[in-house]
Amino acid sequence: MSDPAGNGCRAVLFDLDGTLADTAPDMADALNRLRGEQGLGPLPYPVIRPRVSHGGVALVRLGFGLEPDDPRFEPLLLRFRDLYRADLASRTRLFDGMEGLLGELEGRGLPWGIVTNKPAWLTGPLLEAMGLDRRAGCIVSGDTTAHAKPHPAPMQHATGTLGVDPRHCIYVGDAERDIQAGRSVGMVTLIAGFGYLGDDDIPGEWGADGRIEHPAEILDWVEQFTPRH
Repeated sequence: MSDPAGNGCRAVLFDLDGTLADTAPDMADALNRLRGEQGLGPLPYPVIRPRVSHGGVALVRLGFGLEPDDPRFEPLLLRFRDLYRADLASRTRLFDGMEGLLGELEGRGLPWGIVTNKPAWLTGPLLEAMGLDRRAGCIVSGDTTAHAKPHPAPMQHATGTLGVDPRHCIYVGDAERDIQAGRSVGMVTLIAGFGYLGDDDIPGEWGADGRIEHPAEILDWVEQFTPRH
């Protein structure tokens, strides 16, 4: 892609759950299996889906009405993670249009990567099962650095791995912490409107540079890229 002014996009980074991939079906199945083990009925999928971007802690809190300081919480969280790890790619798919977008980025020689708060022992197997592990220019999990999003460290690690200036990157996510993390290092930030936004989310207050409703819209931002100041 021509960039005579030197101001163009150099990389596109994605959150994983609710942005790059629709992981909610498998995570919801794991939570409901855990509820079944505890003698509880399944929660409706529409109730679970908006919480998935917030990880296992949020799902166990939802599923059992417990807070992390409850002595029952940690065993349930560990069991949830085991159940999910055992079957984490049965129903997970890239969001509609995402494969086409990734192919277009790759065709343009524009690297893309993942910055997620999902722990590496789940991120790695999932991306391998989806055939994405060797395509991504960088994979930064929640425990890759000493701090997870919204801390800037994961974003800095990603751009350091790719060898690009954060100000020449686009970061796409579906949670407020994604936008906070991207903005903290000067990235252009986009909200994935097709992701796991809940009724209590107010994306208009997150300070993102834009919102997309389909992955293909990211190309418009790539082509009209203007670094944040």
